[in-house]
Amino acid sequence: MRFSAASTAERLLPERLALRLRPLVDRIDEIVFDPGERGEASRMSLIAFTIRVVSAAIAFVSQVLLARWMGGFEYGIFVLVWTAMVIAGSVACFGFHTSVIRFIPEYRDKGMLAELRGVLLTSRRLVLFLSTGLALVAMAAVWLASDRIEPYYVVPFILGLFCVPMIALSDLLQGVARAYSWGISALAPTYITRPVLILAFMAGALALSYPPTAEIAIWSAILGTYATTIIQLAETTADVDAKLPPGPRTVHLRTWIIVSLPIFLIEGFSFLLTNADVLMVGLFLPPNEVGIYFATVKTLALVHFVYFAVKAGVAQRYSQFAHGDKERLAEFARETAAWTFWPSLLMGGAVLLIGDFMLKLFGPGFEAGYPLLFPLVFGVVARASVGPSESLLTMSDHQNICAVIYAVTLVVNVALSVILIPRFGLWGAAFANAASMTFEAAVLSFTAWRKLGIVMMILLPPLRSRRAS
Repeated sequence: MRFSAASTAERLLPERLALRLRPLVDRIDEIVFDPGERGEASRMSLIAFTIRVVSAAIAFVSQVLLARWMGGFEYGIFVLVWTAMVIAGSVACFGFHTSVIRFIPEYRDKGMLAELRGVLLTSRRLVLFLSTGLALVAMAAVWLASDRIEPYYVVPFILGLFCVPMIALSDLLQGVARAYSWGISALAPTYITRPVLILAFMAGALALSYPPTAEIAIWSAILGTYATTIIQLAETTADVDAKLPPGPRTVHLRTWIIVSLPIFLIEGFSFLLTNADVLMVGLFLPPNEVGIYFATVKTLALVHFVYFAVKAGVAQRYSQFAHGDKERLAEFARETAAWTFWPSLLMGGAVLLIGDFMLKLFGPGFEAGYPLLFPLVFGVVARASVGPSESLLTMSDHQNICAVIYAVTLVVNVALSVILIPRFGLWGAAFANAASMTFEAAVLSFTAWRKLGIVMMILLPPLRSRRAS
């Protein structure tokens, strides 16, 4: 028996109220509880949105507590190192954490079980091997360049690199769960379990009278990351084994690498774009200003998670529509742009209203970041106005040009940061970030129209003046 919001309203509400609400609940049934692809994507997005709401609350509380426990200087060291490790972990997947979202549904739909077993096992082994190698090389590089790095960064960076293999494996397992549309299994480990465990380990360390330094916080991150990923690996493996009978494996490593490498560039550039401002602030400004900027960016989580939630729910549906009904792809893509923009606009207004209060919770001096929210919110909303266009292009076999777009946008971001941050400080970082996000949105929207004939810019009409090329 399928759940229905309309039938539930009829049973629980007075008749007159149920009749008045009928158009609304029918719309909810159509969007969320439809048994087809659209409903599944909507449910995945709703789950992702809910988890991101909870995650944003957890992340905000944990960052407030860490900032208060550690003080601005040590907190700034920790957030710079942890941001760099999360970027490195995502990059160390080399695109497999996204390409599995494309291959797994394809192999399941076509009954290619040997290939499905092959990609599941090979991707795990390859990601773990490559990420470990990357971490070891990076450790050696930090140690050899230690005389040219501020001394308070050297040990924290070396310690932080121990997290990279587990972050990479966790991202890959998230991709596997997303490919199966297991929303909670995909997102809860990274966005709920890991931050809670890191905070718990840090609180435990302070209770045992360890000093509230960046190094202790990074040890807490190591323990939390390893515990989360090991649990995630066990649960995902059990879930996959329950659906996939044992049998032979077929490995198409060349094909998988050819598809994954452009995605690796896209995801790498995208993740760098998301976090490059924090890294650039760390390059030019002292740790206490890094802490202020990071706290300011954290208050934007309420806006960012809308885009993330929609992206998490629709990527696999883009892949299915892209190789089938082009009209349905265009209609669905325009819907996802609306799902992204309007909630982001609403959340952006809310952040500007309460941002000053939120920043004061971090401790004295952090409220200095409040004015920076205005250009940052503008940039995030501009980016949201084109929806998950990069997922649309990637899943429609245009991953190469998408990689070029992100590379150019990253160059724009870094160039603006190098010019503006030394001259204007944190204001320079905020304007560089907002300008690069606006540039990214414009180029992605134009490319989606040029290559697919789909107008993703939400404020423009759904023109049909071009055919997909």
